[in-house]
Amino acid sequence: MNQGKIMSVVVALMVTVLVGSFCVFTVDERERAIKFRLGEIVKTDFEPGLYFKFPLVNNVLKFDSRIVTLDSDPERYLTSEKKNVIVDSFVKWQIEDVGAYYTAMGGDERQANIRLSQIIRDGLRGEFGKRTIQEVVSGERAQIMTILTTNAAKQAKAFGISVVDVRIKRIDLSEDVSTSVFRRMEAERARVAKDLRSKGAEAAERIRADADRQRTIIIADAFRDAERLRGEGDGEAAAIYAEAFTQDSEFYSFYRSLNAYRDSFKDKSDIVVLEPDNDFFKYFKSSKGVE
Repeated sequence: MNQGKIMSVVVALMVTVLVGSFCVFTVDERERAIKFRLGEIVKTDFEPGLYFKFPLVNNVLKFDSRIVTLDSDPERYLTSEKKNVIVDSFVKWQIEDVGAYYTAMGGDERQANIRLSQIIRDGLRGEFGKRTIQEVVSGERAQIMTILTTNAAKQAKAFGISVVDVRIKRIDLSEDVSTSVFRRMEAERARVAKDLRSKGAEAAERIRADADRQRTIIIADAFRDAERLRGEGDGEAAAIYAEAFTQDSEFYSFYRSLNAYRDSFKDKSDIVVLEPDNDFFKYFKSSKGVE
């Protein structure tokens, strides 16, 4: 008897726990929940915590509220120059209004990704179609991502989705465009190199001409200074000679004659043909220059 009562109590507790499990539900920080009453949405703004519901009357659906990354496959887009570029991008989004999300997408994350992919593709197509290759590759890439994020957020708001960010991972050129761009870059580099070489040659000629001018000026100045010094030296020498001549003219004449004899008779074979009474020989017979 006692065992039967115990079993009844255990069964009653189990039934109570089972029924209670159908009457409560929890929502944590990573979830958004919707409460239905006979298929009709009655509440969506649940804070994290424990809540009650009526079995068979109410049911609850929960969705992940964390940021989802939609990494799309690379797509081909045309620029304003009608050139193909291959763009690889991704989108980060999360559920903002779980009621609108359920109504628009049926709570299907795959459908949300498909719809967002279409929005981003349309935005990329429009933005790339207004720009050249150079602008989309280097000049206005950040601006394009900002515009895409803003526009996608406005459109996705109707679906209860918040677009956190749109990013372009890489932009590749198709093979024909890459070849064309490479040739254009090569021609541009060649033009710049030619321009630099011509400027270098011009600068070299200018430097060379300036060096030649300075060389001519330096040589002229040096020649002028040398002539002036030579003239000053000759003047001082002439003054010294004149002073020495005035002190003893006979000795000076004798000294000059000896130097002349030495220069004239450096070798035994030297011969001088002159009249015997020429003044050149006046010191041969006497040191005073008289016979």
